[in-house]
Formats: sequence, C-alpha cells, structure tokens
Amino acid sequence: MVLLVLAALVTIGAGPAGAYQPVNVVHTERVQAGPYEVTVGFSTWPLRAMQSLDFTFLPDGGIAGKSGTLQISGPGLKTVRTQPLVRHPRKRDSWGLDVKALDAPGSYRFAFTIDGPQGRGAGALDGLRVLDQPGPPIGLSWILGTLPLLGLLVFGAVVWRRTRPRLRSLTV
Repeated sequence: MVLLVLAALVTIGAGPAGAYQPVNVVHTERVQAGPYEVTVGFSTWPLRAMQSLDFTFLPDGGIAGKSGTLQISGPGLKTVRTQPLVRHPRKRDSWGLDVKALDAPGSYRFAFTIDGPQGRGAGALDGLRVLDQPGPPIGLSWILGTLPLLGLLVFGAVVWRRTRPRLRSLTV
C-alpha cells in the first residue's frame, strides 16, 4: 500500500515538473520578406547584451509548407553565419531560437530568406538595438561570486592548522 501511494505521488508530481515553461513574447516587430510578412517576437524588451532570451519567427499563414534561413550580424558576432530556420523547441507553431544571448551591445541585423508556396522572399530587420549588459561588469560579478569560496578556503586552512596532529603532544 505504501509503495502504491509513493508511486502515485511521484506520478502526480512528474507531470508539472516535466512541462516546459511557455515562451512569453513581450515585444514584436514586423518584417517584409518578399511576399511573406514575418512577425519577430522577443521574450524580453529592451534587449540587453549577455542576457538570454527567446526569439520567435512566425510568417503569416504559419510555417507549414515553408522553409527558410536566418542570418544574424552585429558587433558581438565574430562571423556572419547562415542557419536554417527551425521550430522553436517550446513554441512549436513557429520558428525560433531558444535561450540565445547577444554578446555585445550595438546594432544587429536579422536577415531572412523564406521559401514557400508564393516563391522565395528575402527581408531583414535592421537596426535592432542591443543595450549594455544588465548588472555589474563581469569581472566584478566573478569577484563577488568567489568571495564565499575564498572564505571557505580560509576557514578550512585555519581549522586544518589548528587540528594538525603532529603539532600536538600526546598527554598521558
């Protein structure tokens, strides 16, 4: 009976824990890519450097029967690379990028090429402004983050030094 209750509790708790958190699109931009109009969605706005967010790309009429490529260029990217547009892993009805971060502030460009029933279309979202990263500079963040570790190491060294057996004499 206990095993049955335990199995029921595990099964009930596994459903919500295994569910993906939905993508909340808080800002959209419209891009004309030939005969296709694409809605570009952002999960946070304004965009900040080194901050993970989701991008969604949804052409009018959905993604069924269409394919495409995406090319992102900007100051934080070393090379401009063309990648295929694939389904967003948590928003299956659109293309997208999951937890992507843009590494440097500046102006970015998202260029689309879409192939579909109305032919091939190309378009771009130019001048996408990315602000400085949120919070303190990276170096300061690392220093503040390692302070507890340094404190633990100092504490361990003090305890080790005080309890070393070779420095203590045996009392009878």
